[in-house]
Amino acid sequence: MTINLKTLAVGAALTFSATGAFAAECIAPANPGGGWDFTCRQVGKLLFDLGLVDAPVQVTNMAGAGGGLAFATVVAERNDDANLIVAASSATTTRLAQGAYGESTADQVRFVGAIGADPGVIVVAADSPFQTLTDMVEAIKADPASVAFAGGSAAGGFDHMKPLQILKAAGFEDITAIKYIGVDGGADAITQTIGGFTQAMTGDMSEIVGFIQSGEVRVLAVLSEERVPGFEDIPTAIEQGYDVVAVNWRGFYVPKGISDDEFNAWAEKIQAVADSPEWTQVMADNGLAPFTKVGGDFQGWVDQVIAQTEELSREIGVIE
Repeated sequence: MTINLKTLAVGAALTFSATGAFAAECIAPANPGGGWDFTCRQVGKLLFDLGLVDAPVQVTNMAGAGGGLAFATVVAERNDDANLIVAASSATTTRLAQGAYGESTADQVRFVGAIGADPGVIVVAADSPFQTLTDMVEAIKADPASVAFAGGSAAGGFDHMKPLQILKAAGFEDITAIKYIGVDGGADAITQTIGGFTQAMTGDMSEIVGFIQSGEVRVLAVLSEERVPGFEDIPTAIEQGYDVVAVNWRGFYVPKGISDDEFNAWAEKIQAVADSPEWTQVMADNGLAPFTKVGGDFQGWVDQVIAQTEELSREIGVIE
């Protein structure tokens, strides 16, 4: 896989290297549509509209290997390109932590900023006996087989990690005993839970808004640092005593070889977009919650998340 990525990266770099009259380029590591493309296009537009760059930002779609092709291209061919940013998310760091990009590692790039997030949630059916997150945690501690989680990612994926982090924070060590069923997307996961086939659903806020509004579910916790605007009645895991933040953040990395000044300049631009009323409106229109970390603060947070993901992935046997 590593050889293929490197070979493809050279070809991709030759194809996409010209930026013409554009001041900056944003690579979306997927086809048009979806989260990475959205991040490049929305933030790229605001960078220009707010006068933070001198010309429109070129968006390059570079699908392949779940983001691995774009990552390998940046590392191999664009390592010192100070005019390049690459859209990233929690999927990026999870895949890096689990070795899904071959021999690529997170320290081959620099994570420069997060700008909004889809918060993780732990959800039960409206008629569930669990009224609080602690009710569920205590039930699992007493009998791990009594609670099965449904999630839209495969075993070892981001949705699987959320309940594992909560149980670890609660002092429960045997996380391999926690039952998780991976299904095809968040809608299927919530249907499993409403139908009584699983006792809980682990997913993202955007996947369950309609079910909250219809009264079919109860959200035991949102896994963000603060309560989500518009859903202020849903408590965070943190305020219930579980120090867990699991958000599907949207943000960027930049090439490893750029200077600290160039890195900080991108961080300042991303912060300026995050602070703008225009971005606040974009988040509201697209169901994102505020989640801004830039520069060294974000890089340090990413390093911590990757280390934790590696540890959990080893414990459940996803990686050796």
